[in-house]
Amino acid sequence: MEETKKRTASSSNASFPIESASKIYKVGERALKIDPNLKRLEEVVQKLDKVSAGVTNFLHLLDGAKQEQQRVLYKTRETGSLPRNDLIGRGKDKKFVMQWLRKPSNEHRGTDLYRNISLLSIGGHGGMGKTTLLQHVYEKDEITKEFDLKMWVCVSNNFDVKKVIADMSESLDKDWPRLETLEALQDSLRIEMTAKKFLLVLDDIWEEEEEKDKSKWEDVLAPLASGGFCSKILVTTRTDSVALMFAKVIKKKKETVKLDGLEEDESLQLLNSHAFVGVENTPDDHKKLRTITGEIVKKFLGSPLAAKVIGGVLKDNLDERHWRTVLESNLLGQNSINSIFRLSYIVLPKSSTKLFCILFPNVDCIGFHSAISRNDYGGYRRKECGKLVDDEESSLKISETIRHLSVQTYPDILKKIEKFKHLHSLFLFYENSNHDLYSILIEIFKASRCLRLLYICTDELEMIPEEIRYLKHLRYLKIEGRLNVTRLPRSLINLYHLQYIIYDRPWMLSLPKVDDFLPSDINNLSNLRYLKLPRNYISSICGIGKLYSLQELYMFDLRNEMGYRIDELKYLNDLCKLGINCLENVKDVEEARIAQLCGKRRLTDLTLCWSNTYSRNIDLDENVLDNLQPQDILRNLSIKNYMGARSAIWMNNVNRIFNLKKIELKYCNEWETLPSLGQLPFLKSLKLLDMPKVKWLESKFNGNDKYRAFPLLEVLYIRGLEALEDWFEAGVAAEDGCLFPCLIELELFDCPKLKELPSLPSKLKSLKMRLMGWKTLNCCSNSNPIPLETLEVIRCPNITSLPLADEIARLAALRYLTIRDCPNLISLGEMQTTNNCHLMLSDLRISDPLVLLMEPLRSIASLKKLIIRNNDELVSFPNETEQWFLKDGSSLSELEFSTLESLESLPSSLESLYSLQILNISNVPMLRELPNLPPNLQLLSIGECHPELFERYGEDGGSDRHKIARIPYIHIYP
Repeated sequence: MEETKKRTASSSNASFPIESASKIYKVGERALKIDPNLKRLEEVVQKLDKVSAGVTNFLHLLDGAKQEQQRVLYKTRETGSLPRNDLIGRGKDKKFVMQWLRKPSNEHRGTDLYRNISLLSIGGHGGMGKTTLLQHVYEKDEITKEFDLKMWVCVSNNFDVKKVIADMSESLDKDWPRLETLEALQDSLRIEMTAKKFLLVLDDIWEEEEEKDKSKWEDVLAPLASGGFCSKILVTTRTDSVALMFAKVIKKKKETVKLDGLEEDESLQLLNSHAFVGVENTPDDHKKLRTITGEIVKKFLGSPLAAKVIGGVLKDNLDERHWRTVLESNLLGQNSINSIFRLSYIVLPKSSTKLFCILFPNVDCIGFHSAISRNDYGGYRRKECGKLVDDEESSLKISETIRHLSVQTYPDILKKIEKFKHLHSLFLFYENSNHDLYSILIEIFKASRCLRLLYICTDELEMIPEEIRYLKHLRYLKIEGRLNVTRLPRSLINLYHLQYIIYDRPWMLSLPKVDDFLPSDINNLSNLRYLKLPRNYISSICGIGKLYSLQELYMFDLRNEMGYRIDELKYLNDLCKLGINCLENVKDVEEARIAQLCGKRRLTDLTLCWSNTYSRNIDLDENVLDNLQPQDILRNLSIKNYMGARSAIWMNNVNRIFNLKKIELKYCNEWETLPSLGQLPFLKSLKLLDMPKVKWLESKFNGNDKYRAFPLLEVLYIRGLEALEDWFEAGVAAEDGCLFPCLIELELFDCPKLKELPSLPSKLKSLKMRLMGWKTLNCCSNSNPIPLETLEVIRCPNITSLPLADEIARLAALRYLTIRDCPNLISLGEMQTTNNCHLMLSDLRISDPLVLLMEPLRSIASLKKLIIRNNDELVSFPNETEQWFLKDGSSLSELEFSTLESLESLPSSLESLYSLQILNISNVPMLRELPNLPPNLQLLSIGECHPELFERYGEDGGSDRHKIARIPYIHIYP
C-alpha cells in the first residue's frame, strides 16, 4: 500500500509541469470556493484597482498645475479674474463698487506717497461671494476702459511678498519675472506702473501678525506709489482688521463693503440653479424636490457657498429620499461653512473621501478632521488627513493613523513625521534652514513605508536619499524648487509601482551630466506613465520601449544605435502626446512603419521633427512621413524641418485629419502643395513658417458661399512663405464671409507676392503685417462695425494708403496702431465732412512723424502712449508736428523716442504736455540737449545718446542736472 502511494505521488509530480493551464485555473476557482476569505480578498483588490484609477486621474490633474507656483501645492484657495457663476443677489453691491471705481477720490491728495491711490475693502465671512462679486466687476468693459492697467492677484493664506509682486507683473500680460531680489522685483514693477492709472484686486487676504503683515504689505505696495491719479485697490478679506491694516499702510480712511447673507428668495434661486443644472424639464416638474429646497434654504442662513455646495450634493441624485436626507441632516442647522463641507463629505462615495481632504486643505485647518475623529458622523471613523505647521499646537494632536499629510514647516516638525507610519501622501514644503534635510528624509523613508505620493518642494537638496527604496508602494514622485539635483537615486528602479516622476528645476541652474542623471535601467519601471525631466534627459533612456505604460513622450531624440531607434515606439500604445526628433536617423520606410503610430488609439498630440534642413534624401523624407500615419483622433500636429516636396499621403485624406484643431508647419523648405486644410471643420490655429515654395493655402475651394474655407479658424500665423501668391489655387475668388469667417488673429510676415485679403474677416481683432507687397487693405463691403483692436503695418514698401479715415465710424474698437517703415504711405483715407467720429486710439507707434498730420490722426484726443522710432533721416520735427503736440498731444501720458540716428532736437512743445508722466529717450546719438520738460513728469529715462547729454544731465555734477532734478525717477546711462 505504501509503495502504491509513493508511485502515485511520484507519477503526479512528474506529470505536473505539463498539466494544462485550464486545470490550474480550476484549482484556483476551487480554492476561492473553499476559502471565502480569498474571495473577499479578490473583491477588495478589484475595488482598490478602481480607486487607483481615480487616483491616477487626480494625480494627472495635479501635475497640470502651473509650474511657476512653486511654493504651493493644493493651495488652500486660488482664484482667477473670470467669473464661474452667475451673480445672484449682489446687484446693489456690484453697482456700488462700480460707482466707486468710476469716481475720483474725494480725499485730499497732499504729498503722501500713496496720494494717487484709493482703497476699498470687501468684507464678509467665508463663502459670502466676495470673490464672485469682484470677478463680475473686473470683467466689465466699461471698467476696463477706465484703467490703463488691471491686475488680479490671489493672496490667500500663503502670503509671500516676492510672489505677490511677481504675480502682479505676470497679471500685466508679462512673463513671470525671473528676478532674484525683492529690490529688483519692486523696481521692475514700479517702472511698469509709473504714471499708469491701475486697478489692483487683492483677493482673499488673511491675517497672521498685524505688525509683521503691515511691514510685508508695505514692501508689496511700495512700487504702486508711482501709479497714476485715480488708481484703485480692491481687497477681499474675512477680517475687519485686515481692512484697517491696509488703510494704515496707504494712509487712507478705511472704506468697507460688508457682504451679509442672501435673502431667502435669492438663496433659493441660487440653490435651484445648482441643484437642477442640466435638467431640461419645466419648472412645474420635480415639485416635491423644489418644496424640499425651499425648506433647505431656511437652514443655512443665506450663505452663497452653502447654496452652491448643497446644490452640487443634490444634483447628482434626483431621488426624493436623498434630498430629504440632506434636509434632515443636523449639519444644516449649524452656522458654519465647515458643516456644509462635512455634509458633502458624508455623501461622497467611499473611494473619494480620502481625496476630499487634499482638495480642501483649508477645511482641515479649521476643525474638519477633529469633528471626524470624534466619530460625529459614523460613516468615517479615522482621521486620515492633516497639516503640520510649525508652532501650531493643534498640529501635534493629529492621529498617528493619518493617511495624507501636508507639511509647511521647519526641521523640528519634520522629525515628528516619523511617527506617522501609515502615510499614503506627503506634501513637504521645506523652509530655508541649516538642518540636514537629507538625513531627515532618510528617517522619513524608513518610517513611512506606505507612501503612495511624495511631493518635495525645497531649495535645500542636491540628492534624494537611496533609502527611497523603502517606499515600495510609491506611485507619484515630484521634486521642485530652487534645487539642483545632480542625479536621481539608483534605487528608484526598485519602485515597481511608480507611475509619475516629475523633476521641475529652474532653467537658470547648471545641468548635470545627462548620462548620469537617471538610473541606467530606469526602463524597468514598466508602470511609469508620465516622466517629466529637464531638456533631453528622457532621450538618454536606452530601450525606452519597455516603458509601455507611458502616456506622454516629448521630445525623444532618435539615434542610429540599438535602444534609441524609432522601433522603441512600437509597443507604447498608451501615448497621448508624442514628439519625435532627429527623424533623419530613420534609415528606411520599414523602420518608420514599425513605430506603428496608426495603432496608438489615444494619440491626440503629435510632433515630428528632423533636426536640420541640410541636404537629405527627399524621397526618404516623404516615405518616412507617409508611414508615420496617426489615428484620426489627432487634435494637434506639428512638423518641423521636413524636406519633402509634398504632403504625406494620409494628410491629403481629409477624413484622416478631420479632428485637427491646431497645425504648425515650420522650416519645410521644399514643401510645395499643402493638404486641403481649409476643409478641416474644427481647425482653430494654423501656423506656417518658412516654407518658401508654397503658392497657395487651399486647393479645393470652389468660390461659393455654400462652402466656407477654414470655417472655425481663429488664429492664422504665416511667415516666410515667399512664393505664396494667392489664398486659393487658380485664383478662385471668394465672396465676403467665405474665407476665415471666425478669424480673430492674423499675422502675415514676409509674403511679398501674396494678394490682399478679399476683405477683412468680420471677427478679426488683431492684424499684423510685415514685409508684405500689398498697396492697401480691403474692409468688409457691409456696414457692420469692424472689431479690429490692433493693427500693425511694418516694412511694407508698396503700401500707399490705409482706409482708417474712410472706415472711422466702423473702427470704434481700434486701440493699438503701429505704422513703421512704410516710405510710400501717403494717405490714411479721406474724412467725410459730415462725420464727427474720431479714432479712440490709446497706443500709437510710428517711424515718420508726418503720419501725425494725416487724418484721422491729425485730430485724435484719446492717445495715451506715442512711440516714434526707427528713422535714420529725421533731424528735427517740422513745425506742423510741433503744433500737433500742442493741440492733440494733451492726453499723452507716455512718450518714447528711440533709434533715431540723425535726430538733433526734440519738439520744443513737450513742455505743454501736462499729462505726460513718462519720457523715454534711447539710441538717439546726435541729441545733445533736452528742451524744457513737462511739469508733471514722473519718470525720465535716457540711454545710448550723445556723451555730452550724459555729462550735462548726469547725477554726478552735471551742469544741467538742476533742470530735471524735480522729476521723481531719473535713469540716465551712456
